[in-house]
Amino acid sequence: MSEAGTLGAPAASSRTKSEVGAGAALPFHTERFWNLPNTITMLRIAIVPTLFFIPFAPSKTGSAVMAWLFIVAASSDLLDGYLARRWNEVTRVGKLLDPLADKLLITTALVMMMVAGRLEGFWAGLMVVVILGRELAVTGLRGIASSQGQVVAASWQGKLKAVTQNVAVGALLFHHETLGLPAHEIGMTLLAIAAALTLWSGYVYFAAYFRSPAADEA
Repeated sequence: MSEAGTLGAPAASSRTKSEVGAGAALPFHTERFWNLPNTITMLRIAIVPTLFFIPFAPSKTGSAVMAWLFIVAASSDLLDGYLARRWNEVTRVGKLLDPLADKLLITTALVMMMVAGRLEGFWAGLMVVVILGRELAVTGLRGIASSQGQVVAASWQGKLKAVTQNVAVGALLFHHETLGLPAHEIGMTLLAIAAALTLWSGYVYFAAYFRSPAADEA
């Protein structure tokens, strides 16, 4: 539920645009933070600091531990999203923390693999910059759209990018041959595909925003 995409309809409100523009206070409803979906999200964030040890775990066993920690954390995104929708426990803070947790995982893993020397050379650096730059740009776009009452919905391009990106990072974290497969080479190939999907999905987001009424009012 973390990957943003096309713009949806503004959230329903009984206040008129003029009232909001005049500075009228919007209603605020308290929410229970410690539900199970948000707890899973917080546990995903708690795994992020362990990825700082990637440069200190170069062995096959250490790499496997780092990879499995990342895989468990990334996979939990599917679980908390499913539970939040099924149990009707989608919260504002959950909408904030869920994509933040995903970006922290990806950013930390990529940066620490560069520190560890697993991502070397111009093309590897370019792919990392493209992926991280796009995440920052889309996060900013989401903030602008939200301030204008627009709901950012998931797109299939964004979901495909997220899956490819996570599998690529997982393979790169294994680094050594795993299950008879060249994990690093597979990871680099998938990272290149993820970078291309990153540009495509980013274009979809911005094109959707600039075609929306909110962009004309900005």
